[in-house]
Amino acid sequence: MKQSIKAAVRDAKLADTRARKPISAALAKTQVAAATDKLLAGVTNDSFVNFAHKLGIGADNALTSGTYGYNPITRNRILLEWMYRGSWLAGVAIDVVADDMTRNGVDFVNEMGPAEAEAIEHEAINLNIWGQTNETIRWSRLYGGSIAVMLVDGQDPATPLRLETVGKDQFKGLLVLDRWMIEPSLEDLVTDYGPHLGLPKYYKVQSNAPALRGKTIHHSRLAYRLEGVQLPYQQRLTENLWGISVLERLYDRMIAFDSASTGAAQLVFKAFLRTLSIEGMREIAAAGGAPLNGLMQYTELMRRYQGIEGITLIDAKDDFEVQGSGTAISGVDGVLTQLAQQICGALQMPMTKVFGMSPGGLNSTGDSDDHNYDDNIKQQQNRHCLVGITTIYKLIAQSKEINLPDNFALAFTSLTELTDVQKSDVAAKTAETVNKAVDGGLIGRRTALLELRQSSRITGIFTNITQEVIDAADDEVGPPLFDPTDPFGVKDLGDDPSKPDDSGMKLPGDENEVRPNGKAERMGGGTPRRKLL
Repeated sequence: MKQSIKAAVRDAKLADTRARKPISAALAKTQVAAATDKLLAGVTNDSFVNFAHKLGIGADNALTSGTYGYNPITRNRILLEWMYRGSWLAGVAIDVVADDMTRNGVDFVNEMGPAEAEAIEHEAINLNIWGQTNETIRWSRLYGGSIAVMLVDGQDPATPLRLETVGKDQFKGLLVLDRWMIEPSLEDLVTDYGPHLGLPKYYKVQSNAPALRGKTIHHSRLAYRLEGVQLPYQQRLTENLWGISVLERLYDRMIAFDSASTGAAQLVFKAFLRTLSIEGMREIAAAGGAPLNGLMQYTELMRRYQGIEGITLIDAKDDFEVQGSGTAISGVDGVLTQLAQQICGALQMPMTKVFGMSPGGLNSTGDSDDHNYDDNIKQQQNRHCLVGITTIYKLIAQSKEINLPDNFALAFTSLTELTDVQKSDVAAKTAETVNKAVDGGLIGRRTALLELRQSSRITGIFTNITQEVIDAADDEVGPPLFDPTDPFGVKDLGDDPSKPDDSGMKLPGDENEVRPNGKAERMGGGTPRRKLL
């Protein structure tokens, strides 16, 4: 008997609810023996347990009572939005990754003419493609799901998208919709083999969306379908085939950090306490009136004249005591640092990114942390956005009537930004390597110019090498100018060695005379040779 995906979702949610009930009941038990018996029943024999000293899981100790709860805050949209609006930490968790994933754009990895590439990039800027991509990533991380719809003027969004049917200037950009603005067709899934197999075929736009209200969108018109934190399939069913917010895993660590921060702030108010013991204080407070007013004037007078050069005036029968809690405050910074490190670990982000802190430790520069973070961003870019941004650029080219090569491909630009000195270094080494390849007879001048122009994306040097200059260059590969295996550092051109030497040059080992053209010389024995000067 077939079961619809909606029924599967309903059954998964019911099963999830039933599974949580015994966990909640077990946690609420007050009799340790009953809870211990239940836990011992599931203890395996391959873990360390010392019953005599009550060590290990299942040995009737505090560790045995530990477990993991279930706190699906992803389903509470209002709470997520309050966290995003009111907590700077939640804002960093959502925004920084999205900003870094869309910070430097993409590079064309194939032979694209500079005019065509510039036209595509210019149109992407006009349509705010990277801004909409950034927004899609943000809301997927906040809500656990979002889509970006490719808007093609004059076409029904409910029909499959075919790039060849897009006319001039028909592509109008992207529309970002989060999971709460659309309803996926859980009863109608994609059945065609491919990356979309098992996902909803259509999405119905709800009345709270900014545009396309009431419209049905075919899955092929989605540039991006992001899920925040992806879940196993059975859990995805409970979320209508979406993921969860990144804040759900982070929630308990955020509560701990904010609680510690607030507690430390309140501790400052109690860092220096002064106590004045007054005889008959209870009676004065109970009487009120003139006695209490007199006491208030007395304490105000004392407070006013306290200072570095002030004098504390008290009655002979009164007692004044100062209590400092500097020792208690001194350990708070270590607790906050440890909690901050846990948050960074949960986000897979270095502390320099999350908290703006300088790297700690002797001779620590933070380069390794930044490198690991950049690798993680690169992985997410390729995994979640590369296919979508490639489709968008193809759609822009079709809309602008730009012919793309068959091997058209994109690659995300590296997040590592070189300094001016490093760029000059890279440019010099690249030029030297290309020059050696030309002199070695490996490549022609046109290929060399292409290599130099491609390196300009990283170094910013050689950017003025235009396509006209490249087209006008000769790509014929000449004979090598230098042979490292030749003891004289020259390369034989292959002339007849038996040709008599009429140049009057000296034998090898002596100084040789260079021809006026500076390109060739004749060595002893009459063999013309070419020398790198």
